[in-house]
Amino acid sequence: MSKETPKEDIHSNVRAGYGRIAQTGIWLGNQFDPSISLEQVKTDDSSCGGGSCCGPTTLDVDELSEQLGYSVDELENLPTGTNMGLSCGNPTAIAGLKEGETVLDLGSGGGMDVFLAGPKVGASGLSIGVDMTPDMLSKARKNAESYRKRTGLDNVEFRLGEIEYLPIADNTVDVIISNCVINLSPNKDQVLREMFRVLKPGGRVAISDMALFKPLPEGVMDMVEAWIGCVSGAAVIHDFEGWAKEAGF
Repeated sequence: MSKETPKEDIHSNVRAGYGRIAQTGIWLGNQFDPSISLEQVKTDDSSCGGGSCCGPTTLDVDELSEQLGYSVDELENLPTGTNMGLSCGNPTAIAGLKEGETVLDLGSGGGMDVFLAGPKVGASGLSIGVDMTPDMLSKARKNAESYRKRTGLDNVEFRLGEIEYLPIADNTVDVIISNCVINLSPNKDQVLREMFRVLKPGGRVAISDMALFKPLPEGVMDMVEAWIGCVSGAAVIHDFEGWAKEAGF
């Protein structure tokens, strides 16, 4: 990130962009612009199109999610509108979740991975989502009613907060998952410190995210739409590994 793009501006722009996604239910390339009305957002032909926050695609959101590792059964059992095409993988598939565990989803959006984790940890477990966008949090909490009716479980909750300053007590989480979200933070070293703080000793992390082999051109890193589109904020792998080690992993 260049000096011309303050970290607080990135947070504000990302929050605004994903608020629009929550309101419309789809990713469109112009949703970062608060001057564009929701009617324009829904009909503007200049958008990236439906599919993924990480690039245009001709697949619908369920087809895309299947390509990323979600099963048909998982997708069919999700509350309506939960899958908005914002994934770049399936962290619940590699988290090894067990009955009775507490799992935390960083940047939980509409709750997709929280709802998938819930049955895996069962009635004695807890699946928590944290998101900084109020519209996403409202959407997830509404979706939770459908989840409870379908599964008979009351083991999911959603908290408003930034992943750099998690509203979670120390040493209380067994597993942390995150799906194409950490790249959106301008303070990834702080995110990793928070992750280490809330994990129990022996806890584990399963992340799906965008990563780089070499830095992006400086001009790209100043593009608001590229931040919201999961491009500009992607970390160089070597840097991410360094931050993880410094945090204690």
